[in-house]
Amino acid sequence: MSSGRGLAYQVVPVTAFEQNCSVIWCENTKKAAVVDPGGDLDKVMAVINERGLILDKILLTHCHIDHAGATADLAEQANLPIVGPQKEEQFWIDMLPQQSMMFGFPPAKQFTPDQWLEQGDTVQLGDQYLEVRHCPGHTPGHVVFIHHPSKLAIVGDVLFNGSIGRTDFPKGDMQTLVNSIHQQLWSLDDDYEFIAGHGPNSTIGHERMHNPFVSDHRG
Repeated sequence: MSSGRGLAYQVVPVTAFEQNCSVIWCENTKKAAVVDPGGDLDKVMAVINERGLILDKILLTHCHIDHAGATADLAEQANLPIVGPQKEEQFWIDMLPQQSMMFGFPPAKQFTPDQWLEQGDTVQLGDQYLEVRHCPGHTPGHVVFIHHPSKLAIVGDVLFNGSIGRTDFPKGDMQTLVNSIHQQLWSLDDDYEFIAGHGPNSTIGHERMHNPFVSDHRG
């Protein structure tokens, strides 16, 4: 668990893809969101129950199966609103049943988000606020969530420690992804930490300096 300046989080690796589902919560109100519930809801709910959190909403960065596969089930079980991603992600939501078969996941249901997100939107969680930035390239409707007081970003599969998201899936585009990183993430200060969709956390400054795909010093 990590906490600071009003927001706390715990990463819960889920599915065979070890996707970093995150439980984030307002430290004052204990209101919590589950970011990218790809599967293994028993693990996610164990964190909620152990910490005495009040589930408030589901947040989605994008809708590949390992990030969104259990969204409909969690929304139904806990009566939660689904917030995000951006509306261009409808393509991947519609494909969830096929994605689950293709990758050997439990059957996944389609859903309709209660709220689509756009660049510059704000998501409230208790008395904390997250900025939304649209970062297409890995998928067309991918968004990231930024909590400025704690200098924390949740970036899904846009940027990783030492790598970037794949763009060889339908509607992926390498140049679009690189542009998203340069415009939406490199504009953050170097000391912003980010939770990636897979692998360990890193900082914007470290990746700006060392990432072989998008650093300012590559080549």
